[in-house]
Amino acid sequence: MKPAELYKQLIASAGEDVTRDGLLKTPQRASNAFAFLTGGYQQSLDELLNDAVFESDNDEMVIVKDIEFYSMCEHHLLPFVGKAHVAYLPRGKVIGLSKIARITDMYARRLQIQEQMTKQIADAVMQATNAAGVGVVIEAQHFCMMMRGVQKQNSWTVSSMMLGSFRDNDRTRHEFLQLISK
Repeated sequence: MKPAELYKQLIASAGEDVTRDGLLKTPQRASNAFAFLTGGYQQSLDELLNDAVFESDNDEMVIVKDIEFYSMCEHHLLPFVGKAHVAYLPRGKVIGLSKIARITDMYARRLQIQEQMTKQIADAVMQATNAAGVGVVIEAQHFCMMMRGVQKQNSWTVSSMMLGSFRDNDRTRHEFLQLISK
């Protein structure tokens, strides 16, 4: 069965008239939207990087912060939205800055939990750069907590993953956390 047909059944199961003018094209639009929102499954790290990893003698921290993203909770199929902060300590290689945002989007555009997404981004940056360390902090609001259940409109979930020197060296971790809080 085509995805649009499944959406048509879903809409009908809510008690709506799927032949109503405003809903005639909704099943196909919803199917297209869902395909876009889960497009991260169609991407791989190698294709995304597209050789944008470069030799460098820089060994100072590189941070891309406030990377906005949206994802969908794998438990309720509701959005969670927020921002990611990604840092790494180069060890002979740097990555194109836009690739860090693209890595974030690749994992966000999957059915996801925030904790797993945080780890996936950190692991991908580490794999791409062979960095001395990687730090990722994600701050997000979850619609499954806002629209249903406890209905808390102002709660934020913060998750982090620290690898290498970000985990092992308190000064490195502190510098990262201090720089993203500005």
